[in-house]
Amino acid sequence: MIDYLSARIRSFGYAIKGIMTLIGTQPHARLHLLATVVVTGAGVYLHLRRWEWVAILLCIGMVWMAEALNTAIEFLADEVTLERRDRIGKAKDVAAGGVLIVAIISVAVAALVFLNHFGFHLR
Repeated sequence: MIDYLSARIRSFGYAIKGIMTLIGTQPHARLHLLATVVVTGAGVYLHLRRWEWVAILLCIGMVWMAEALNTAIEFLADEVTLERRDRIGKAKDVAAGGVLIVAIISVAVAALVFLNHFGFHLR
């Protein structure tokens, strides 16, 4: 049982190391970090309702997950080869497109949540 718990604790360490690598090596991840802080601060300031927090937190989590998976794909692809290959390029483009899709949807959700607090009642 001790070995099992020790392995689980080590796996958290690897995950934290991965998050630090993501933030330390990816400029877009640093933008996501800034956006996370700003949106969270705005949510606290505006006293978001529970459902609004759920929507915002789901979006934050999806953007971070997409950015992490995109970065992992880029690292793996670059490990295979640094030369330009069509399918590797397509894989990288699709992964980056996934991040963009989630980011656009997240901005839309944030607009729906936050504009309501500034008197713009969207129906």
